[in-house]
Amino acid sequence: MSYRVGQGYDAHRFGPGDGIVVGGERIPFDRGVVAHSDGDVLLHAVCDALLGAAGLGDLGTWFPDTDPRYASISSRVLLREVRDRVAAARWRAVNVDATVIAEAPRFAGHRDAMRANLAADLGLPVEAASVKATTTEGMGFSGRGEGIACQAVVLLESLPES
Repeated sequence: MSYRVGQGYDAHRFGPGDGIVVGGERIPFDRGVVAHSDGDVLLHAVCDALLGAAGLGDLGTWFPDTDPRYASISSRVLLREVRDRVAAARWRAVNVDATVIAEAPRFAGHRDAMRANLAADLGLPVEAASVKATTTEGMGFSGRGEGIACQAVVLLESLPES
């Protein structure tokens, strides 16, 4: 077997709204995010990590924000499409580890559902899908409450020849 590691990062500004989507879960909040799709920073970071590890570019290349087909699309749809493209390139995810970076809202009550969504969409056991959250202690754009970010790392293994 051959292995590859990929890393991804995404960030969105907060804007008008009454909630955000993170890890495929809608989280009530006093704001939304400014984004072309649903603005799910966790799934966008995971998609970029998958695509990077497989040598397939990035999320913006495959799903440009100038294409009206992707306006308000669920990032779970994008993640499953990325999973399929990665599989077509003869790779599959072994595990994913993601860290959401924001002062608010709080994610602890949603973490298990986020992990379950990642695991289901990537065909992983739940224990292979890790989601964590942290703050920046008031520093930077996320610390000032201007937006949200996420970093993700994935491990891919090559698929055997059929």
